[in-house]
Amino acid sequence: MLADLPSTTSPATPSSLYIGLMSGTSLDGVDGVLTTVPSEGLGMRTRASAYVPFPEQLQHDLMALQARGDNELEREALAANALVGHYAQCIAELLRQAGVTATEVRAAGVHGQTIRHRPELGYTRQTNNPALLAELCGIDVIADFRSRDIAAGGQGAPLVPAFHQAVFGSEQQARVAVNIGGISNISILPATSSSLPTCGFDTGPGNVLLDAWIERHHHHRFDHDGAWGASGEIHAGLLQRLRSDDYFALPPPKSTGRDLFHMHWLDTCLQDFAPLAPADVQATLTALTAGTIADAILSHAPATSAVYVCGGGAYNGFLLRLLQQALAQQHISVHSTALLGVPPNQVEALAFAWLAQRFCQHLPGNLPAVTGARGLRVLGALYPA
Repeated sequence: MLADLPSTTSPATPSSLYIGLMSGTSLDGVDGVLTTVPSEGLGMRTRASAYVPFPEQLQHDLMALQARGDNELEREALAANALVGHYAQCIAELLRQAGVTATEVRAAGVHGQTIRHRPELGYTRQTNNPALLAELCGIDVIADFRSRDIAAGGQGAPLVPAFHQAVFGSEQQARVAVNIGGISNISILPATSSSLPTCGFDTGPGNVLLDAWIERHHHHRFDHDGAWGASGEIHAGLLQRLRSDDYFALPPPKSTGRDLFHMHWLDTCLQDFAPLAPADVQATLTALTAGTIADAILSHAPATSAVYVCGGGAYNGFLLRLLQQALAQQHISVHSTALLGVPPNQVEALAFAWLAQRFCQHLPGNLPAVTGARGLRVLGALYPA
């Protein structure tokens, strides 16, 4: 568990201060934290947190890069520069809140914005301009965390299970940490007193289809508390069609993204049915996310006692109710990571601060049992201030 959350003004040595920035598949904005990461990587203390939303134009530009198009190289470079402007704004706000200077921060771990993820073809692409960010902020930037794992034969994702084990693991209780961003992933955390390994994988869509569907019909970026989905009826036939995708039956290690789960995929599935009420589709998409997460837990972590949810999906009450219902028969409880002292919207940003510290200590950041890589690897690349 992280100590002293929310923020604390306790002193920190310059070498232990790190920033983590995460902008996920939902394309809504960047979450940032400034935290201490002691040399052993445990007992992190959050000093400040910030969120900077993306303007509609940047969101549109990043979304357009998810698919093939004209002049992609220039469009990506310009979008990366614009993205870094928002990263810099988030870092400035973190420094302001904490009352520290850039020179006191050891490094910033910056994931970048995933626009393509094709590990089966040997590549992944997180658009970013870390050199520009280092120039703007005067802080060493660690970026490009996924590529080394893919080079070692891994999926390059998910990268957070090792962090989840460090902060959410229990000596006696088997737990699962569930991150529901645009894509959902689980980290299976055996009791630390056991000899079982930590593992995890992407279970499928999280909010990516939910957000896109409500954007299409109501021009909202997300379904607040799942209220629109809860107003509809789950369509059993459509749910069965959605769940028939080959991805869900693949064994781990596996990872996915918008390259598979996108609106064209959904529209193709909808062609098999008479026009459905939009709210019913939203309800069914919520059931897809909850059901595929539950299936993954029941299949790969049946001894789990408790599930802790982070990411934007932790704020979707309808989604959490469906997840709890799906796990109730096995008496598995569902909670927000807030119960463990970590706000759900800070978890991934904290993970990249932790990964930056691992890089600076020349320690591995991946888990081969999770990604399928040939071995442990130091993840990331340094862009010095």
